[in-house]
Amino acid sequence: MSAIAAALGVSAATVSNALSGKGRVSPELIEKVRSKASELGYVPSLTARALRTGRTGVLGLVLPDIANPLFPQIAQAIENAASNAGYGVLIADSRGDIAAQTEAIGRLLERGVDGMVIVPRRGTRIADVGCPVAVIDTPSTPGNTVAADHWEGGAQMGRHLAALGHAKVLLIGTSVSSNVQNDRIGGLKAGLGARVECDTMWIERVEAVSGEGCPLGLAEKAAAGFTAFAAVSDLSALRALTELQRAGIGVPEMVSVTGFDDLIWSAVVTPALTTVRMDMAVIADLAIAALIRVIESEGEEEEAAGKVTSEIDRVPMQLIVRQSTGAPHADGVPNLHARTPNKPTAGELKP
Repeated sequence: MSAIAAALGVSAATVSNALSGKGRVSPELIEKVRSKASELGYVPSLTARALRTGRTGVLGLVLPDIANPLFPQIAQAIENAASNAGYGVLIADSRGDIAAQTEAIGRLLERGVDGMVIVPRRGTRIADVGCPVAVIDTPSTPGNTVAADHWEGGAQMGRHLAALGHAKVLLIGTSVSSNVQNDRIGGLKAGLGARVECDTMWIERVEAVSGEGCPLGLAEKAAAGFTAFAAVSDLSALRALTELQRAGIGVPEMVSVTGFDDLIWSAVVTPALTTVRMDMAVIADLAIAALIRVIESEGEEEEAAGKVTSEIDRVPMQLIVRQSTGAPHADGVPNLHARTPNKPTAGELKP
């Protein structure tokens, strides 16, 4: 920085402010400083900055299960938002286990992160961990910072199915302790309305999408008059879609199937999946912005408490209508023995 300052005839403090974006430095001088820094090959020392400021410039991200294809998408959005704010990210995976979640938080604290974004394991509450924390879960979770409006997302899907004429709907969840799933199911019931008969099926965690060897009995449910199967995740929806098609039950010709999260493959399975999408970029931006406000509010009481925000940001969800939903089958009872020749199963991609 001294070399840059000497070359431009300014103070080292001015160079520091120009490179960090702090202090009163004109845009023209900032551009000159950064140009000269690039010319001289200047790379800031994060270690020196940490010694001076007491901050590492690194945030932690704790995910509940990185094997679930939803969470790498969240990680990418968080990393992008943090990078735009000048922070790096260390990722830890709790692997769906409460003890592992506690250990992951401890490991990140040992590495000196300035703050954490935590997507908690289902049904867990995040207590004071010793640094500022932003929680991404659902608005009904105590201590939550920002989340998609999962209840309203479910209500949108419920209204869609009700408008199509479905009178008997099976709701499919995987964890009765999950606040997110309970909010989605609550929203679905509200959107379907009192005239629609609902039943809820809680299944084991979806380890294999195909569900081979552990059928859910959805063909029997269809024979009993259920004309729509509303899952709280795209993974569960794909499992339902596969099982129904293998039983010769056409989707959406006989029954409808819906999901949540709009995973990357949801648009290219056959039929393309009707689902509800989260605005991951907005959620990540709000979480990182809230976290950094606390980190950079030096000496304030709120920072000492590690609290990020007292008001929860609810980010609207978007209903994505595709080919897996339609009006109920005319006679209300599908033919379990008839199968359309060469009809692709849910796992097959469109050409």
